[in-house]
Amino acid sequence: MPENRFQLRNVHFYDVSRPEDPLGGLYLNPSVSARKFLRMLGMVVHASCPYRVWFRGSESPLTPTAEPLVPGRYDIVCDSPGGKIWLTDERYIARICSSTGSTTVNRRFREEVRNRDGKCVITGIVNPVAFIDEWTTFKAAHIFPLSHEELFTSVDYPRYVTYRPVETDRAINSCQNGLLMRSHIHKQFDSFSFSIDPDDDYKITCFQVDMDEIDGRFLDPVCRDPVDNRKVVDDFLRWHFRQAVLSNMKGTGEPNFECDFPDGSDMVGEILSGPRPHRMEAELFSRLNSADPGS
Repeated sequence: MPENRFQLRNVHFYDVSRPEDPLGGLYLNPSVSARKFLRMLGMVVHASCPYRVWFRGSESPLTPTAEPLVPGRYDIVCDSPGGKIWLTDERYIARICSSTGSTTVNRRFREEVRNRDGKCVITGIVNPVAFIDEWTTFKAAHIFPLSHEELFTSVDYPRYVTYRPVETDRAINSCQNGLLMRSHIHKQFDSFSFSIDPDDDYKITCFQVDMDEIDGRFLDPVCRDPVDNRKVVDDFLRWHFRQAVLSNMKGTGEPNFECDFPDGSDMVGEILSGPRPHRMEAELFSRLNSADPGS
């Protein structure tokens, strides 16, 4: 069964009027400063008036500094009497743990990402056998998932794509919507276990236990060279970061989907009996859309 993200949290935040009923929380890694926490909190919490955030028991409110956040309870206090605080009704976009297949368009996406990056842009590990076209432990990951292409189009994200090797290729399959990663890192990216913050110098923020020691690192410059017309689009990274915040910090958080289905298991049954049956829509789309579900 998928694990609940809230079980690992060591930071919780509250409406001060309900001090025992957390609005949400966070598993704290060192990359999260007071400034970043306040900015992420603004993606999750709305208020009817300006508010301040206090570390419970402290004598002054939290200020947006580069000082590391400390674990504990944080109270949100409205500046005006009678002010209201509530969680955003914005929902995160569920995505599946995906793989790269063999259709022409997806082969082109994969090859373009590999040619540009040549390494895992999260860990910095270079593929030493690229010269023989061996990429077994590397995956080309879509930032905005292929399974939600309709949404990608409806919010006019294709306008950011300036590079397509073939003009008729769909914008979502441009390498500007892709990053090369080690296979297990790719799965964590798909599940929003970590994300890249383009508004914090492309720093990587982990929202769960950081077993690969990537928290606080920076997205490799090879994929974001400002003079390269194939460079990753910041707005796509910004979208992914917001989804990571919503899925990890709001309420009890969203479940991590199970991706390890042993041979002979009832994959469909496990998905439908899980905490988010609508995951099936993304699974079906990724299989019916093409032979390659993308990333």
